[in-house]
Amino acid sequence: MAHTHTASAVIAELNSAPLEVVPELVALFRDDPRSSVQKACQRALRRIERAQLESERVHGLYLDMLELGGEGIVLGVDEVGRGSLAGPLTVCALQLPHAPEIQGLNDSKKLSPQQRSVLSAQILELADAVGICHIEPADIDAQGITQSLRRAVVGAIADTGVNPDCVLMDGNPLGAHERERNVVHGDARVACIAAASIVAKVARDELMIELDKVYPGYFLAESKGYASPQHIKAIQEKGLSPLHRVSFCGNFLQNLSLF
Repeated sequence: MAHTHTASAVIAELNSAPLEVVPELVALFRDDPRSSVQKACQRALRRIERAQLESERVHGLYLDMLELGGEGIVLGVDEVGRGSLAGPLTVCALQLPHAPEIQGLNDSKKLSPQQRSVLSAQILELADAVGICHIEPADIDAQGITQSLRRAVVGAIADTGVNPDCVLMDGNPLGAHERERNVVHGDARVACIAAASIVAKVARDELMIELDKVYPGYFLAESKGYASPQHIKAIQEKGLSPLHRVSFCGNFLQNLSLF
């Protein structure tokens, strides 16, 4: 009966079908003699395989969260904006339940803005606790980035309102919390750290888009405060705004000025 459907209709159905329906469709069309339909069936089966591998990857993030953090209150912590020329340093700390698992969870740098936005909303809906802390540019200039990062971590943890049994942090040892446990590349390995990286990134990006309206001409909405060619050129032409980290911008200006 499969050959009574046009090949284009079959291919479209296989390409657009929800994953749970694909095996049934492949079984329906597996004896279709048309090569285009057979190729579509193979693509659909590969789509299932990719989805299974992705689900296994995400499950591994949750297994590592349990193995590294234990059964108690576990916070994942990550930062964004450490190397930015303008805008705050932002840290997120959050506690994730072990179920349901959030599909697509990953290091924020490996995701598109749209993926981050969707995942951030899911994370915030499911998280047991969330804390965010911003350290402003003037404080970064005064205290240095390492001390600012410690302050941001302490502030984000306090903002969660929980007393963690373990704090899983991305990167190298920082000494910000007595129960800190550092995981190199943790934002790609541990569920709660990956979630924190996404929420921190989305929160800071949204803030930089708003700040672009306050300090126009620096391309902050596009660069998020990082050293894009447009941003650097604007600094050289306009000088620094109060949003800039003076200590980070010396390479771009001979005489730093504020307006």
